[in-house]
Amino acid sequence: PTAAMAFAGKYEFEGDENYDAFVQKIGLPSDKVEMGRNCKIVTEVVQNGNDFTWTQHFPGGNTTTNTFTVGKEADMETMGGKKFKATVKLEDGKLVADFPNYRHTAEICGGKLVEISTSSGVVYKRTSKKIA
Repeated sequence: PTAAMAFAGKYEFEGDENYDAFVQKIGLPSDKVEMGRNCKIVTEVVQNGNDFTWTQHFPGGNTTTNTFTVGKEADMETMGGKKFKATVKLEDGKLVADFPNYRHTAEICGGKLVEISTSSGVVYKRTSKKIA
């Protein structure tokens, strides 16, 4: 199945819910917790069919890039910088990936990028507005 939604674009962090509870639950180190709090992350998505390059630009010049193809195992990196392997799937127009200690979904909703991470019942939601 080809990706039903066009994810390509640049999105700037707009707001989130449940950040502290979630990062505590996944055991994120405190320096990373502070770095990620209300931070104007810009997410840049390059999409070519089912091939994606997903880059997060953090203030201060740090970036995290994950490159993957829907339905194929890929080398990925977590919020905390841990490396792991995951297969990103497409379910109901959402990209779904199982990280080591949380499940992550991403979808385009009303022109915004909505990402939801769930760990042991704690749901973290991040919304980003399209800027390019």
